[in-house]
Amino acid sequence: MTVLGFNLFYKIFGEPKKGTILCLHGGPGATHDYMLPLADLAESGYRVVFYDQLGCGKSELPKNVTLFTVERAVEEVEGMRQALGLGKVNLMGSSWGGMLAIAYALKYQRNLKSIVTIGGLASVPLATAEMERMKGELPAEVVEVLNRYEQEGDFENAEYRKAVEVFYRQHLCRLPEWPKKLLHTMEHMSRPVYHTMNGPNEFTIIGNIRYWDATSQLHKIRVPTLVTGGRYDEVSPKVARSIHKGIKRSKVVAFPNSSHLPFWEERENFMGVVRRFLDNVNERA
Repeated sequence: MTVLGFNLFYKIFGEPKKGTILCLHGGPGATHDYMLPLADLAESGYRVVFYDQLGCGKSELPKNVTLFTVERAVEEVEGMRQALGLGKVNLMGSSWGGMLAIAYALKYQRNLKSIVTIGGLASVPLATAEMERMKGELPAEVVEVLNRYEQEGDFENAEYRKAVEVFYRQHLCRLPEWPKKLLHTMEHMSRPVYHTMNGPNEFTIIGNIRYWDATSQLHKIRVPTLVTGGRYDEVSPKVARSIHKGIKRSKVVAFPNSSHLPFWEERENFMGVVRRFLDNVNERA
């Protein structure tokens, strides 16, 4: 589908008997693949739509990296919604996708039935401070390696990358064996997008989103909102609570055995929580 002048890859599951879920992947720079468990919701009467954002996955990668901004990503969500004729959608965002869902709602909430954030954030500075705290709680020898290479700016060193994985195994996905779809996403992360917007890794956010903070604007969001995350989430429960506090009548759920990907780590439980929320939104509508 051509959106804002570039070709974007999309995938649709199910029919919109109860409505449409538009899924926003994380990163920025990931692919939609790791979110595919959410297609389970198609079995409950929802049309579930995934797409790879500009420069990501199977979508077109422009040479101009200045296109990778929050503002343009918001217009891209709206462009995809219009191009596919989705009508009012339930917007579901994971990680950066949750932040993007909030940014979209602040401009286009008239086009939404509901919002679900999964390890999402409304304040990059708060999320970064929390990750810095979690990083400091890792084993001392791991912290020493991280600090040494970060001071040198050597984020590609093999020893450093191994130390980063210790953090990821605690706070990104706690499953003993990572799902193939997640590994695919990690291996196909768009470096131009990730480095431009985020940085070299999850907890070193030095890209153009580093100061983004919509906390003071959350009260403007009035659509039904479900804020989810894991107990061990790299985007911590404190961040989730800050969104819940800002959005009136929102609901917050922390999955006790999960980190950043509860739809993998506690798949059945997660789907049940989201299904009940969406069904309730649909019945009220």
